[in-house]
Amino acid sequence: MSTTETTQQSLTPEQIPFTTPQVMSRYVTDTGKILPRKYTGLSAKQQRAVTKTLKQSRNMLLAQ
Repeated sequence: MSTTETTQQSLTPEQIPFTTPQVMSRYVTDTGKILPRKYTGLSAKQQRAVTKTLKQSRNMLLAQ
């Protein structure tokens, strides 16, 4: 394996920037409600980060 080869890793929920509503759409219903942990499968810490990011995005009028 070469040292110049990079692996593509997906972002964890804590790392999702609030400027990308397309990525955050998997954590929101069609009506704009935030999905609970039961459906997203996230840990409590990750769910809090997603909620914070979604609310920040809504305040900036980027997401529903």
